[in-house]
Amino acid sequence: MAIPQAKMELRSLGNTGLKVSAVGFGASPLGSVFGPVGEDDAIATVREAFRIGINFFDTSPYYGGTLSEKMLGKGLKALQVPRSDYIVATKCGRYEEGFDFSAERVRKSIDESLERLQLDYVDILHCHDIEFVSLDQIVSETIPALQKLKQEGKIRFIGITGLPLDVFTYVLDRVPPGTIDVILSYCHYGVNDSTLLDLLPYLKSKGVGVISASPLSMGLLTEQGPPEWHPASPELKSACKAAVAHCKSKGKKITKLALQYSLANKDISSVLVGMSSVSQVQENVAAVTELEGLGIDQETLSEVEAILKPVKNLTWPSGINQN
Repeated sequence: MAIPQAKMELRSLGNTGLKVSAVGFGASPLGSVFGPVGEDDAIATVREAFRIGINFFDTSPYYGGTLSEKMLGKGLKALQVPRSDYIVATKCGRYEEGFDFSAERVRKSIDESLERLQLDYVDILHCHDIEFVSLDQIVSETIPALQKLKQEGKIRFIGITGLPLDVFTYVLDRVPPGTIDVILSYCHYGVNDSTLLDLLPYLKSKGVGVISASPLSMGLLTEQGPPEWHPASPELKSACKAAVAHCKSKGKKITKLALQYSLANKDISSVLVGMSSVSQVQENVAAVTELEGLGIDQETLSEVEAILKPVKNLTWPSGINQN
C-alpha cells in the first residue's frame, strides 16, 4: 500500500524547478558506515522519512562500498508511490577502490547506480569530492560526460561536491552558465563554521541550488563525539566537546540546536542529515516543526556560540580521505 506523505517545508533548488524538503535524507548510514543497519531497518527508515514529509534522498556508490545505494533502492521501491513524488541524488567519481572521474567510468557508474537504486533516472548526479583530483579534468572531461547523460535522460541535473569552498568557484567560473545546477557543501554551514555564507550571493548569481550537509560537523556536535579519524584539530574538538557538555548540563540537545541553526537560513535549499533509524527521522523532523512553530532557543544558541567563538570557522584542509 502506498504511503501518503505529510507536509514539510519545500524549498526551491536553484533554477532546477525541483522543490526539496528542508531536511534531506542522507543515506550514507544505510551503507553501515557508522555501524550495522539491517535491511528491514533501512526500509522502515526510508518509509518513515517519506511519510513525514522528506522527499529528498542523497547517496553515493562510495558509501558502504555500494551498500547505501542498494538499501536506499529497496526503501524507495517499498514506498510504492509515483517516481515523481521523490527526488534522488547520487554521485560519481569516488569509489571504495579510489577516484576515477574519466568519462568512461562516469558512464559505467550511472548505469551501476541506477541498477542498485532500481530507478530509470536520478534527479541529480554529483561529482563526488572533486578536491582530490584535477579540477581541470572535472571541467573538460567529467562535466561534458554528465551533460551527455542529461541529454540521454539518465540524470536530470548536474552537481559537484567537496569540502574546500574554492573548488566550487574554480569549476563554476570555467563552465558555461547553467552547466552546473547544484552544489553540495558539507561542514561549512553550522554553529561552529558558517563560511558557506560568504559564497551564497555568488551561487545565487549563478542560479545554482545549494545543499548543505553535516550540520553536526561529522560528529563534532554530538554527545557521542566524532569518530577517531575525524580530521579536526584538538582545539576544535575540545571546544565542540565543551559546547556539547554545556547543552547537556541544561537538559538541551545540541544536535537539535545545530540542525535548527542550519535550517534557519532559507538560502540553503536542503540540509542533509544522515539517518539510519525511524527514531532519528522523527527527531530530525520534530526539530523542523519546532523551529517553524517556536523558533530557535536563542539563549542556549548564544551560549553555545560564545563557547565556540575562539574556533569559529576553523576548518580542516582536506576532505575525508579514508580510502
